[in-house]
Amino acid sequence: MRSEGDLIKINDWLLPLSWLYGLGVGIRNQLFELGLLKQKSYDIPVISVGNITVGGSGKTPHVEYLVRLLKDIGKVGVLSRGYKRKSSGYILADYNSTMHSIGDEPCQMKKKFSDIYVAVDKNRCTGIERLTTDEETKDVDVILLDDAFQYRYVNPGINILLVDYHRLIIYDKLLPAGRLREPMKGKNRADIVIITKCPKDLKPMEFRVLTKAMDLFPYQDLFFTCIDYDKPLPVFPNSNITPVSDEGGVKSFLFRRNVLLLTGIASPEQMRIDLNPKCHSITPLFFGDHHAFNAKDVDKINEAFAAMPSPKVIITTEKDATRLVNLEGLSDEVKANLFALPIKVRFMLKQESKFQNKIISYVRKNSRNSILVKRKDDNKPKDSYNTGDGVRTISFRNN
Repeated sequence: MRSEGDLIKINDWLLPLSWLYGLGVGIRNQLFELGLLKQKSYDIPVISVGNITVGGSGKTPHVEYLVRLLKDIGKVGVLSRGYKRKSSGYILADYNSTMHSIGDEPCQMKKKFSDIYVAVDKNRCTGIERLTTDEETKDVDVILLDDAFQYRYVNPGINILLVDYHRLIIYDKLLPAGRLREPMKGKNRADIVIITKCPKDLKPMEFRVLTKAMDLFPYQDLFFTCIDYDKPLPVFPNSNITPVSDEGGVKSFLFRRNVLLLTGIASPEQMRIDLNPKCHSITPLFFGDHHAFNAKDVDKINEAFAAMPSPKVIITTEKDATRLVNLEGLSDEVKANLFALPIKVRFMLKQESKFQNKIISYVRKNSRNSILVKRKDDNKPKDSYNTGDGVRTISFRNN
């Protein structure tokens, strides 16, 4: 089955190079399986969220979902590599951290959740050790690893694999012909697989076909999520447009407006599809993932917006807003009409409680915090997992 709006493009002439790439990745994975390359475990709940493809699959909104789920239960720490940051080594973010020092996604997360720890380190082992031992962060109760599915030096307790509905791994190929970072069988390491960015009108038969096509093992749980949009927020103060109320929404905000959809994300197509019925027209202005905007881009943005008929507005993502807010040269008209559109994930098929119970049960059962261990979960899951003995990262999967 090919998904609606399928974005997969295979460069067949590069398949011989993909074979060589796959050979190298396969050898590396085998070294981990044989124990020749060591994985490190920790006596604290560690949840990894990642994918096996290049480009966006919704990692940040899913990590943010976990933050919202867990931050009232214990102290949450998010550890990222800080992709495309200008710094190196371990950095603990504060509210004044910039995208240049920690990366755009960690910067976005810290500004949204001031009461959690956000740190960056390319070496996740070092990052975990700093978070759990440094005086200012040693009270952390659970660590969320952002984009760490391929970082096998850490053995997480729960491994969550995200798969973009519009780029299903079952139809993709290895780099460089396709966008897979490793062979599809890498999905077998996941405890939880989430098919993300699903259309909201998927039929029951389509869910069944997708479930069969993913061909998961009994120890793996499959979930489906779609995207919901919060009210748009002005990127700059003194906006010309009155923000919508909490009772309003993106539909009332965009009603009859012409929209310049400005993004620097890997997969903007679903966003365009979702917003198209809510506005008068959409003019897409898409850049590559984590794009570093420059002076030529500023001119392009200014000119594109100036050429659009009124009423008009610019919609961008929260991640892009962290890069646009300090960009010089944007016209006053652009600044006054530039809005970021927050997104949240929503679980489909009434699976949200099942997912939440699995996560919360794992964290409480394996926490170093005795208060969390003793605290009873009001929605105790029916599933029970044998966590074993010894000081290690307790695995969600019973090996």
